[in-house]
Amino acid sequence: MFDILAITVPIYIAIALGYGLTRWGVFAKTDMRAFGTFVVKVAMPALLFNALSQRSLSDILNSEYVTSYALASLITLSLSIAWSLRVLKKSRSLSACFALGMTCPNSGFVGYPIALLSLGPIAGVSLALNMIVENLLIIPILLAWAETGQGQQRWHDILFQTLKGMLKNPMIWGIVLGFAFSWYGTQLPPSLNRTVSLFAQASGALSLFVIGGSLVGLPVRGMESSVAQITLGKLLVHPLVMWGVLTWLVPISD
Repeated sequence: MFDILAITVPIYIAIALGYGLTRWGVFAKTDMRAFGTFVVKVAMPALLFNALSQRSLSDILNSEYVTSYALASLITLSLSIAWSLRVLKKSRSLSACFALGMTCPNSGFVGYPIALLSLGPIAGVSLALNMIVENLLIIPILLAWAETGQGQQRWHDILFQTLKGMLKNPMIWGIVLGFAFSWYGTQLPPSLNRTVSLFAQASGALSLFVIGGSLVGLPVRGMESSVAQITLGKLLVHPLVMWGVLTWLVPISD
């Protein structure tokens, strides 16, 4: 019990600190956008590069991990879209929003800090593998699905444009460069390596701080039902599907 609290309490303290300092006016909402941009475009790409470039490919490429995570995410995605369309009678665009909320577990802003506290340095590798599945599979599929609901473009054109847009994502380049350095077995000079590490270390705490600050002023009234369903899908359905995949479809002993 105390081991679990030792992992989870710092997470909530960091989020609460971000919320409180923004709520009390020490930071503005616009500051949270700037901090979030820094995390996504600087700190997290540095983190991903560090996690991959300093390990061999055999330690990084885990086909069972990627396959099981992709399968569980696709199953959850399908269930959430079916629920949104058939039961809630939502549009394609809204069903994509529901599926995005249930399927993508916020690996960068919340998942990585928790994994870092519980698993240690290997958390960076799991973050990179998660990002590959989320950015190259789940998010493009859902964006294409949402856009087809507008009836303006063909799905494969939308999918191509989405994947093309991923090339502008600094996190994707952090993963690509990390894999490249790992493949060739090269390392940055010590001074540059320490610089990248400084930015990478800023990711965990700052990402949680941004989550808390971003909650200030968000309206909840009128959205309780949708929030509850998405939360149930994210925190119960997706983990149960993941457990089922690991038990029956891609059994992993460890």
